[in-house]
Amino acid sequence: MATGKINVSVDNIFPLIKKFLYSDHEIFLRELISNATDATLKLKHLTSIGEAKVEYGNPQIEVRIDKDNKTLHILDQGLGMSEEEVKKYINEVAFSGAEEFLDKYKDAGKEAGIIGHFGLGFYSAFMVADKVEIITKTFRDEPAVHWSCEGSPEFDMQSAERSERGTEIILHIAEDSTEFLEENRIQELLSKYNKFMPIPIKFGTRTETLPKPEGAAEEDPAPTEEVDNIINNPNPAWTKAPADLEEDDYKGFYRELYPMQFEEPLFNIHLNVDYPFNLTGILYFPKLTQDLNTQKDRIQLYQNQVFVTDNVEGIVPEFLTMLRGVIDSPDIPLNVSRSYLQADGNVKKISSYISRKVADKLQSLFKNNREDFEQKWNDIKVVIEYGMLTEEKFFDKAEGFALYPAVDGAYYTYQELVEKTKDAQTDKDGKQIFLYASDPVAQHSYIEAAKAKGYEVLHLDSPIVPHLIQKLESSKENISFTRVDGDHIDNLIKKEDTAISKLDEKQQESLKTEVEEVVKEMGFVVQLEPMDSSASPFIITEPEFMRRMKEMQQTGGGGMFGMGNMPDMYNLVVNTNHELIGEILETKTAKKRIRLIRQSLDLARLSKGLLKGEELTQFISRSYEMIK
Repeated sequence: MATGKINVSVDNIFPLIKKFLYSDHEIFLRELISNATDATLKLKHLTSIGEAKVEYGNPQIEVRIDKDNKTLHILDQGLGMSEEEVKKYINEVAFSGAEEFLDKYKDAGKEAGIIGHFGLGFYSAFMVADKVEIITKTFRDEPAVHWSCEGSPEFDMQSAERSERGTEIILHIAEDSTEFLEENRIQELLSKYNKFMPIPIKFGTRTETLPKPEGAAEEDPAPTEEVDNIINNPNPAWTKAPADLEEDDYKGFYRELYPMQFEEPLFNIHLNVDYPFNLTGILYFPKLTQDLNTQKDRIQLYQNQVFVTDNVEGIVPEFLTMLRGVIDSPDIPLNVSRSYLQADGNVKKISSYISRKVADKLQSLFKNNREDFEQKWNDIKVVIEYGMLTEEKFFDKAEGFALYPAVDGAYYTYQELVEKTKDAQTDKDGKQIFLYASDPVAQHSYIEAAKAKGYEVLHLDSPIVPHLIQKLESSKENISFTRVDGDHIDNLIKKEDTAISKLDEKQQESLKTEVEEVVKEMGFVVQLEPMDSSASPFIITEPEFMRRMKEMQQTGGGGMFGMGNMPDMYNLVVNTNHELIGEILETKTAKKRIRLIRQSLDLARLSKGLLKGEELTQFISRSYEMIK
């Protein structure tokens, strides 16, 4: 029998562990099972090279609850430890500079966890236990050891009666942590952290139905047997070579990752690189909504098949955090501050690799089956457009597969769009104008006016369109995007100088005064413009620049300060060359002129979707009176 003090460089390591890791105390089970896995895999390696003269067999890790004794047991069939190894790995904790570490990371919160960073995985047990025992026997021909400690530097170590190799950790659960004696809670943690550990993990048993024996009657119940409840899949899809997997394997793994997700993924990207860093994984493109905020934190990060987090910001490029799947890398520092992580060289390389791999996959899908790619565009465009906006290298690669859909259902790459529109949609100053609609139904009349001119109108409706087209305009020469309702069509793509008005200055001044009187409480800016006589007499437009800045401010970043809270701005364009405008001026009574102006204005508002409620009811009533 031996007694002694654990060799640490602070007076009492245990309150430090409890205090620093309190918010993440559930990870003790992850750490203890990781240790058990390491011990088992090391034994496998030693047996394979002939250093361990034992039979490896089919070892497993077992987790067991003893409610009567308020203990939780973790058992493995791995290397085990001798007395000397217990002294080395358990008693002599290398924790120099603990106070400096705490001071350095005091502002990092739980992101700066100690576990893993300083080799304190075993001691995480004291976050939930007031006493911990180890019963262990090395694979070598040496006696078993029983070590125990009650959460202080004092420990007890003596020989033990154990004939099989491996280790059993016994946690005497503290009164404030009795949740870890509940089967549902342990099952939850095992499913969360250890679902894909490389060694089978047993947690209790389950009943399995067997085939009926030959000749059994139909009414006879099927036989059953109790079998080990193995909670993990030791060989998940991402650990296999892509050549060994079929499409059904990828879909099956997706269902394993997200059992409550009933929609199939659109496609997957298998990651597999071993230089200059190690990384494996599978990313899935799900069907995405337009809401960028609800998509994130669905990619799971593992280290050697141990779950770490589903917050992969900084490791995966931001635009890809909307994807789903798994990334596994031993080269990612897991327990340091987020700012350190973002500055780490390996992490930057990994992020760049993932971005490039995704771009290559998208390019391949586009080239191999463009029709299928076009059909999936609406479900993946948010990711691609967000990537173009935030990643310069991805922006360059995306030119080969990013699509610009037209309102009539055609799809163009950027170069195809340039070729398609350069003749018809180049204005008098040599600038190529790309017209687009955000809502083809609401903007139908404007689209039809553009089509009548032979123009192509794109359908761009994702929430980041204002930012993206701003970037495109700054990256390309002599191009401009303009929403189709930004002005009268002749002004959107000016082909010649301003037309001559049929009204003289006095008539225009009189007309503008009366129109402004009608709209004075509606916030419209009235503009008189000489246009083609076939164009509408009253047109409501939204100035492109002001509207775009407002939208950019509302979706975050860009825009002008405070513009996101400004009300919508509209121009009321009056076509001074339209026949109706002449009739309004010739009408003798002011009451009738105002009635015609109001009716024409409401028609324009109706076309823009701005006429609602009581005003719409009044318009309908007035219209019936006018046709009596």
